[in-house]
Amino acid sequence: MMKKRGKRPRLPKVLLCLFTAALLLAGCGFLKEETIKLRDLEFTVLSEEKIPAELLTIIEEKKADPFQITYSDNQYLYICVGYGEQETGGYSIAVDELYLTQTNICAGTSLLGPEASEKSNKTPSYPYIVIKTEYLDMTVLFE
Repeated sequence: MMKKRGKRPRLPKVLLCLFTAALLLAGCGFLKEETIKLRDLEFTVLSEEKIPAELLTIIEEKKADPFQITYSDNQYLYICVGYGEQETGGYSIAVDELYLTQTNICAGTSLLGPEASEKSNKTPSYPYIVIKTEYLDMTVLFE
């Protein structure tokens, strides 16, 4: 007499799938390169008059939307961050960090809001910053 076999428990397969999914999701963290700071980079924030003409043209085309671009003239590296259209003027941008790792340049900026008195001016603005530093042929990571 032959016994009818019931369904085999799927628990081991389910656990295997969950374990695999957890490893894949966590794998991104395992593969992330440590960003150990080697040194801070010296830099200058450029006024509009000091920005190379070609770069200024690119910025004018992109300034309505947030952007992060780099530009090089093989003598200097220009790191540009724009925050897109803002409802009013009076914004400023702070350079929080600019440093070198073994494989990248890390740049961090912050948009600082206008004073309460400046919010009454309803003229839109397009805040951006251009940071000039030594030329290094490395990828810039914007933070």
